[in-house]
Amino acid sequence: MDRAQIVHENFLSRVAANDLPPGKPPTETLSHSHAVSLFRTQCLSRALDLTSRAMQKAGQGFYTIGSSGHEGMAAVAAALRPNDMAFLHYRDAAFQLARAEQVPGQSALWDMLLSFACSSEDPISGGRHKVLGSRRLMIPPQTSTIASHLPKAVGAAYSVGLSRRHPTPHQVLTEDAIVMCSFGDASANHSTAQGAFNAAGWASYQSSPLPLLFVCEDNGIGISTRTPKGWIAAGFQNRPGLKYFEGDALDLYDAYAAAGRAAEYVRKRRKPAFLHLRTLRLYGHAGADMPTTYMSRRAIEAEEANDPLLHSVRLLAEAGALTTAAALEIYKATQERVERVAAEVVKRPHLRTASEVMASIIPPKRAYPASNGPDATTRAATFGSEMAAMEKPQPMSRLINWALTDLMLEHGEIICCGEDIGRKGGVYGVTQRLLQRFGEDRMIDTLLDEQSILGLAIGMGQNGFLPIPEIQFLAYLHNAEDQIRGEAATLPFFSNGQFTNPMVLRIAGLGYQKGFGGHFHNDNSIAVLRDIPGVIIACPSRGDEAAMMLRESVRLAREEQRVVVFLEPIALYPMRDLEKEGDGSWMRIYPAADRRISLCEIDQHGAGRDLAIVTYGNGYYLSRKAEAAIRASGIDLRIIDLRWLAPLPEAALLVATKGCKNILIVDECRRTGGQAEALMTFFSEADYTQIARVTAEDSFIATGPAYGATLPDEARIIDAACKLVQ
Repeated sequence: MDRAQIVHENFLSRVAANDLPPGKPPTETLSHSHAVSLFRTQCLSRALDLTSRAMQKAGQGFYTIGSSGHEGMAAVAAALRPNDMAFLHYRDAAFQLARAEQVPGQSALWDMLLSFACSSEDPISGGRHKVLGSRRLMIPPQTSTIASHLPKAVGAAYSVGLSRRHPTPHQVLTEDAIVMCSFGDASANHSTAQGAFNAAGWASYQSSPLPLLFVCEDNGIGISTRTPKGWIAAGFQNRPGLKYFEGDALDLYDAYAAAGRAAEYVRKRRKPAFLHLRTLRLYGHAGADMPTTYMSRRAIEAEEANDPLLHSVRLLAEAGALTTAAALEIYKATQERVERVAAEVVKRPHLRTASEVMASIIPPKRAYPASNGPDATTRAATFGSEMAAMEKPQPMSRLINWALTDLMLEHGEIICCGEDIGRKGGVYGVTQRLLQRFGEDRMIDTLLDEQSILGLAIGMGQNGFLPIPEIQFLAYLHNAEDQIRGEAATLPFFSNGQFTNPMVLRIAGLGYQKGFGGHFHNDNSIAVLRDIPGVIIACPSRGDEAAMMLRESVRLAREEQRVVVFLEPIALYPMRDLEKEGDGSWMRIYPAADRRISLCEIDQHGAGRDLAIVTYGNGYYLSRKAEAAIRASGIDLRIIDLRWLAPLPEAALLVATKGCKNILIVDECRRTGGQAEALMTFFSEADYTQIARVTAEDSFIATGPAYGATLPDEARIIDAACKLVQ
């Protein structure tokens, strides 16, 4: 027998023999009926574990990571309200089952077995993954909770207080709600978790409302690596801004009392708390993991002897709530019931085609009440003396600032957040005066932690806000890219579009800053963004287009619930001239507030048939500078600005390049992993034969006079154009 079967047989024999583990007597925190109900939930969670393992062995289930040993989380659910958002550890089936008992009309057993079977009728993921989650139970699905969900829990908790001051049309959390997130003791060591604990404490220390309950389920081991005894308590008992509570989740009564104290503190004080619960892990980590390969049999058996269900039987008997014989009957009947239901569930349909799997990558559209935007008087008062400057050409940085101002005036749910965006107005002045215009609530100067910035945005997005986070430099994104790849982009996918976290992520980036900062401030790598399903990438090259594309990006996030990355070329922020110094021809007049550039709408300059240069960002600017020399060599050309890097505007590109003999791709990103790779493939598959590319070298960028040595320049573009056409 495997360890699961051994634990099952041990429970049957020990309860029948009244051989129960010792422990402290039950407290008076639970009524008899409530305690028995929670025990039933624990039995149901255990039965689901046993059945899911049997389903997998029979080829009818596809992934197992059990909750056995963590059934005390049922008591935590009972101590919270069903409208408190819960970001769950993957061992928290008992929590979801107990919460379902709080909400009438929930068939939690059927629903969870559908998830285990990866049926397309699974109400949370639609058959895409075995996940805990439910829209009606306020449990967003988590696919791999190795701490990556903690930053967004901080953001969701922060949004509760924010929504009191700035209500939004689509908020889902009530004013008195709290947010709970749970995780294992091993995950607490992850840098992502530590950043979230720090961010929560940082906010609490400054008296910012943050009703968040961290729940650490301490089973003493992470896969095969033991957590040092006392480590979690030592690390969290005296953490600034974070109130510490502890309890024993092997004891239903104690766990309920501890969770109740912690939840009451968070709800009344609107401050974060850390609930440290003792648990244990039965059966090993997941799937076919064999704990006997890294733990002694004696240690395994000692854990199994402390089975929390055995403790519950003892406690209920001592409290006079349930006899051991009745407890045994509940356990057996529950197992039989789950097996019967599972036999029906495995007959339900599954996803079959790529289109079915991909159907939830793009979230559903969302409606808003009609709005006419701010009146002229309010707008004039907000812009003040800058109104007169709108009639004159301006550089990109200023036009983005004005676009942000108009957007924030029109949509009160927009919240900007990032390092130095408020008081300083951004490193390059793009967000200057926005703090004075909209206040600290809507222009949030965050702590220096990109994971916390993106987590704040993701969490706020789940509560009806439209966040516009800023990452100060493109290179800094790599400190936190999993918050986009593994959290923001996957939420609609694994919730079948029921949960979303729309945002417009502004990133200052790309190269060509003269002599400043080297590779950390001149990063030309966007490969990490290009292959994330569903994420939109915008990259403007002129100020007027930046304003119109930013408006479209906000529309996409607000109405279509998309995650949009708005990549702003730093070197083009102040750009004024094109052909000669002082010509001012790269500046533009601020476009009317109703003008937008639609997704996948590209720009074409010229109509030559000899050569089409396809480019974006700084590459478009450099190609325009090279244009005169290329034409002087007898080549008639057109220059195409992609504007939208993902999804690739394929249909528009075919129209824009039609009738052109040669295509030159100018890509300021690296030769490996750059946009040019996708473009070369696209044009080749479209039967274009005369294709070449100019890219950056596979190198980091240097500081000083060699800042541009590895990047495309006018000379390389001219040379490549002439060679291709000749």
